[in-house]
Amino acid sequence: MGAMAADEDLLHRWTATLLTARGHAPGPDPLPYGENLLARWAEPQRRYHTTSHLRAVLDRIDELASHASDLAVVQLGAWFHDAVYRPDRSENEERSAALAERALPEAGLSPARTAEVARLVRLTVTHDPAPGDDDGEVLCDADLAILATDADTYGGYVAAVREEYGFVPDDAFRAGRAAVLRQLLALPRLFRTPYGAEHWEAPARRNLTAELAELARPES
Repeated sequence: MGAMAADEDLLHRWTATLLTARGHAPGPDPLPYGENLLARWAEPQRRYHTTSHLRAVLDRIDELASHASDLAVVQLGAWFHDAVYRPDRSENEERSAALAERALPEAGLSPARTAEVARLVRLTVTHDPAPGDDDGEVLCDADLAILATDADTYGGYVAAVREEYGFVPDDAFRAGRAAVLRQLLALPRLFRTPYGAEHWEAPARRNLTAELAELARPES
């Protein structure tokens, strides 16, 4: 699928999601809002947090759809969760949630659902949904599903993350990345949905462990 066709497909998905979340009540044309979001996801500083990541998260949400309580709201959470992204900033999730809080009411979404989208976006800071938070579990699992991919895909993810942080010296990046990996491996569970726990937990831990071992090797 070419880039233009891929973007058209995403715009169709956005429109369907927003109309469903609005309950098909009258409201503004969804298209300009989707185009604005896609432009954000295509900004030049991004290497991993791109439209490809957005599409992957939406696809994983589709896999986990039966676990969601309000699927359209989870999908909107995916659209906004990295809508603001600067690798040199630490408040990306908060800014992304604030963008959702501004844009979604204007786009016709109810205050309650807008608040839920923003809550889900903020949850991606920690990826630690509370027990029983089905929608939080779906979004967080979908966002982390890249960790459970095959070795080549995982390697491409690691390389793209390194490119996003190209301004960080190698030693500092390796130390910071290793700390993130150790933090993830220390979690009792990476994935909270039954599907994620069954299908993604073990391969994700293998990938994280292998990357951590590689980071520990002396540079040649």
